[in-house]
Amino acid sequence: YDGKCVFCRIARREEPGTALLPCQFEDLVCFRDIRPSAPHHYLVVPVEHMGNCKTLKAEHIPIVKRMMEVGKAVLQKNNFSDLNDIRMGFHWPPFCSISHLHLHVLAPASQLGFLSRLMYRINSYWFIT
Repeated sequence: YDGKCVFCRIARREEPGTALLPCQFEDLVCFRDIRPSAPHHYLVVPVEHMGNCKTLKAEHIPIVKRMMEVGKAVLQKNNFSDLNDIRMGFHWPPFCSISHLHLHVLAPASQLGFLSRLMYRINSYWFIT
């Protein structure tokens, strides 16, 4: 836990302004992005402080898979069912503003604006899916 990390505080329910969405795993939380780039823009975050995506190793594959599962589930709970029109990924350092691992879940991807299409471009130098 890092008290200076906003995502650690959100995960511990210490940020009253951020509502957590239902999540099927106790080691993850999900909430809306404060600057949404799509009608549905959620962040899935491990409760335990983890570095950014550059620090991921093979042993983290299960948590990343669970993060993606949570992303799909939250979209479906919010009546978005076209899983072919979504974008999920991580910003690659130095292009991530918070260095606590967080998965961006965006939908519909077809409605991303020009700048958002750049920011969340599939497997670009700054965003990996």
